[in-house]
Amino acid sequence: MKAGIVVFPGINRERDMAIALRNSGLEPRMIWHKETDLAGLDLIVLPGGFSHGDYLRCGAMAAHSPVMAAIREHAARGGYVLGVCNGFQILTEAGLLPGALLRNASLRFLSMDCHLRVERADTVFTSRYQRGQVFRAVMAHGDGNYFAADATLDRLEGEGLVALRYATPAGEITPEANRNGSARSIAGILSPNLRILGLMPHPEDLVDSLMGGTDGKPLFDALATA
Repeated sequence: MKAGIVVFPGINRERDMAIALRNSGLEPRMIWHKETDLAGLDLIVLPGGFSHGDYLRCGAMAAHSPVMAAIREHAARGGYVLGVCNGFQILTEAGLLPGALLRNASLRFLSMDCHLRVERADTVFTSRYQRGQVFRAVMAHGDGNYFAADATLDRLEGEGLVALRYATPAGEITPEANRNGSARSIAGILSPNLRILGLMPHPEDLVDSLMGGTDGKPLFDALATA
């Protein structure tokens, strides 16, 4: 698996993502947002941060960067794409994943731990977890409230494209665990071919005991061995 990390102006999580990938044995290539040559890459990662200062809407300007046309072609060929936090926002703005990320229900920036329940473990991203397993991740966003029309939510549910939900440490889906107010407690979704994953919390923040835990490491280990 050869990986690349896209760097947009204002993105600030590319180094954290690189550390996570390297920790699992991958050596990512940094891709400036004006580059269009993704030849030889299997996985493209859109990291978190504040692309273009979050002006207009989070991810809206980045969705029109030159690299995005190449990412669409990469995805159409069956390449893997991972979008975390602002990267998830960019994927929805670019139409690569459905729905939108709105302001948190509290209208406040959330920076705290959360727990995610794995809804399916038969994807390249989640194969090192078990279905129903709960792991800890880090929230750091102001616009993480996942929204989609009821018909879209029903389709995601019916096709098994909800990858992760906000949950209690015991795996219960409760309003209290869903701190940003996301529809149906959705924290991450997949594309129909299961090769694109967008999620709001940051698994890359927990990949080493020095970070306070390794709950996010299985995701990157799974990608490294795909």
